[in-house]
Amino acid sequence: MAEEAAAYPQRAIAVARERFLADDLPADQRTPPVREVIMASWERSRSRKIQPDQIEPIHDSSADLWPRLLRSAAPIVRDFSEGLGDAPMSVILTDDRGIVLERATSNAALERRLDDVRLAPGFSYSEESVGTNGIGTALEGREPAQVFGHEHYTEPLQELACAGVPIHNPVTGRLEGVVDVTCWRSEAGPLMGAMAQSVAARINAAMLQHSGVRETALLREYLRTSRRAGGGVIAVSSDVVMLNNAARQLLDPTDETAVLGAVTDAPPTKQVTLDVELPSGQCARLTCRPAWCEAGVAGSIVQVQITAASVAPRGPGGERRLLLPGVVGSGALWERCVHDVDHSFHTGEWLVLEGETGVGKLTLARAVHQRNNPQGHLRVLDCPQQVGPTVWLAELRDELDNRSGTLLLRHLSCLDPATAQIAAAILDDYNPTEPPWVVGTVDDRENDEPEREDLLRHFPRSVHVPPLRHHLEDMRELVPFLLVRLTHGDALRCSAEALRLLMRAEWPGNIAQLAEVLRDISSRRRSGLIAAEDLPPSCRATARRVLTPMEAIQRDAIVRALIDAAGSKSAAAQALGMSRATIYRKIRQYGIS
Repeated sequence: MAEEAAAYPQRAIAVARERFLADDLPADQRTPPVREVIMASWERSRSRKIQPDQIEPIHDSSADLWPRLLRSAAPIVRDFSEGLGDAPMSVILTDDRGIVLERATSNAALERRLDDVRLAPGFSYSEESVGTNGIGTALEGREPAQVFGHEHYTEPLQELACAGVPIHNPVTGRLEGVVDVTCWRSEAGPLMGAMAQSVAARINAAMLQHSGVRETALLREYLRTSRRAGGGVIAVSSDVVMLNNAARQLLDPTDETAVLGAVTDAPPTKQVTLDVELPSGQCARLTCRPAWCEAGVAGSIVQVQITAASVAPRGPGGERRLLLPGVVGSGALWERCVHDVDHSFHTGEWLVLEGETGVGKLTLARAVHQRNNPQGHLRVLDCPQQVGPTVWLAELRDELDNRSGTLLLRHLSCLDPATAQIAAAILDDYNPTEPPWVVGTVDDRENDEPEREDLLRHFPRSVHVPPLRHHLEDMRELVPFLLVRLTHGDALRCSAEALRLLMRAEWPGNIAQLAEVLRDISSRRRSGLIAAEDLPPSCRATARRVLTPMEAIQRDAIVRALIDAAGSKSAAAQALGMSRATIYRKIRQYGIS
């Protein structure tokens, strides 16, 4: 890779960069003299609004600057740097977010330059922070990356050359960080990449040795405690979560998430006792103690004891639950959504319900109408594709002019621009004496045309209906409710084991998908108890999650923070105690939209 980059003069790359920044680089010139990996990184840097003429790396004061990676890698990094003598070369170690953990440099001039550009412990060198560079580009591609001189997106880094190699946990395969070799641009050569690969290989070997010691110690202590305690026992480390059968019987998946979240916040080196109120309404006492090995703390052993049942949950802000006909759910996100829609009805404020397909937008709007105005007129106008734009627009005008009550406009995001413009004009001229309550539903507003925005501005408020995966605690009410509706009675019930499996699924089709699964089961089993083997293969396989429990906790916390912050990533990051660079990376990593 170094030979490939060296084949193109730096001056040619500098000119290409200037033309790129001026938006003047033709498509047929986006190969030589600029490598494909660099051009892709420049595109990402520009989309993230990185300033090309200055460098302002984000400093993460909350970062753990002594993680397990550093314990294994620090001696190797320093050893390698000392072997270089006074050579103008630095060895740098970062975590998986690009936060610099260690920097070893023997050359005074290079050390001063690295200080100037804040390539120092505590600063982020992810692409979100400083644009194209050996560390951030290696993290983005999950593969070795070398960046020379003018290939850097920001000018202050263009005197340097760097080669970054990702470090993966040899046991779990998880990305742990990057080791980077940096030198002056004039000193760069083909050996840089080989040097970085050599350091990474030695770090991986050290991590394998330490990981084996820690995981063996944690497993031994977990088994010993399970035999002696006889109750629910959980073993937790940064890479491993183990639950015995007693813990699985005590806790459903949402309770497990709450317990793991509480354990994560507990001091790792002390024995503590925590009392936690669980989403299921139970109260649990958690006794957490560290498991030690010769390398330090291997993880935490948690003994779980259910102590009591808590009071029935209330809605957000402590208000009493709002009961709607044909709607169930008591989770915080769902309750907040229900109260927001009900409030809009009482104020007469027109409303747009946003959310994924199948989350229950139409059902929720119908239920609010039936609760507050059961004798009133209710009309649902579906997407114009069903009846044609001309008929749809005529019916819209007739409903607005001649009806009160509630008007539900489904799938507004499917309107073609011309129909949306005419509908917006109808609303512009609308001056009712007794206006109906109008609710629109949209599945995805990211690709709205300006003409559609003209229509949506007539709806002063939007409420996001959460996907089922964000309020899985409501499955305990949803599943029995849907089974009663499907079987016209309570002859068919769901076992606790089957319910746990249903609650572990992601449900991309949301409540509609859950209803379809239950409908299929009820067509084959009309009474009795639904067991795990009655579930379709897709549900029975969901116990093997792509995300670890720790990652699922973090994903859900970020989703809730974004909802509470009305989508503001900066406000959500501040609420979670994260850096801006971290939350942007996590949003991409977990696919949060």
